[in-house]
Amino acid sequence: MQLSPEDIDKLKEFSKNIRIETVRMIAQAGFGHIGGSASIADVLAVLYGLVMRIDPKRPDWEDRDWLVLSKGHSAPALYAALALRGYFPLEWLLTLNQPGTRLPSHTDARLVPGVDMSTGSLGQGVSSALGIAIGNRIQNKDVWTYCIAGDGECNEGEVWEACQTASHNKVDHYILFIDWNKKQLDGWLDQVSGPPGFEAKFLAFGFDVQTVRGYDVAEIFYAIQHAKQITGKPHVIILDTIKGLGVNFAEAAAFNHYMAFGPREAELAVAEIEKRYAEGSYPGGDYKW
Repeated sequence: MQLSPEDIDKLKEFSKNIRIETVRMIAQAGFGHIGGSASIADVLAVLYGLVMRIDPKRPDWEDRDWLVLSKGHSAPALYAALALRGYFPLEWLLTLNQPGTRLPSHTDARLVPGVDMSTGSLGQGVSSALGIAIGNRIQNKDVWTYCIAGDGECNEGEVWEACQTASHNKVDHYILFIDWNKKQLDGWLDQVSGPPGFEAKFLAFGFDVQTVRGYDVAEIFYAIQHAKQITGKPHVIILDTIKGLGVNFAEAAAFNHYMAFGPREAELAVAEIEKRYAEGSYPGGDYKW
């Protein structure tokens, strides 16, 4: 499949709206994980906007594609994508992390329509997504399992145990995305536990490996299409991106893993997102914030 200019525009608009709704819901809560949520808006737009076989009216449809957000603290971005696709009302977003909410700070499959697995304990989502992929293969289901993991999360040994298992079992309907935004909770990735060398590591573990600009919806889409043509091995797509991407105050902050901010800061950020989108300088193509 070739993307038309209209397809690209729709995906960019979707990612723009994911960022806007994410900023507003975190502002309503008063605090949250804005950095890692913003950096995955584009891959979520591609997956939920065009790639995944889903039915928002039937979140538990047995033949759907699955997504495990292993970096469960970035739940706000996933919630925004799900609400914009019609899994639940947009009004829910403003209840993020409030008493009685259906939307806790980390993904919860028991509460949120469209969330395939509860996550938040870093490292576990990668292996759990692999188990889902193997289970679907055993049942002869032609479905894909996608997993989004953080770059700092890859410090966990369980991630690499899962990768070895995926390669050994030739699980080829499994696509892992690494949100390579260069930062983790305690600082820059290279300073905490680097250098990462993700391409070399995943190649050594027998994966089909691609690195793309994680803010470019077309590159992400075509990387997924390429992965689906390769059989007999699992796939990883490394998203070269920036923490807080597209949310100006978050992107500029040295510490942006978790931030406290209110509606005024949020609306200024939203105005900047809308302005850049109207100018055509929204993240994508050769433009990098």
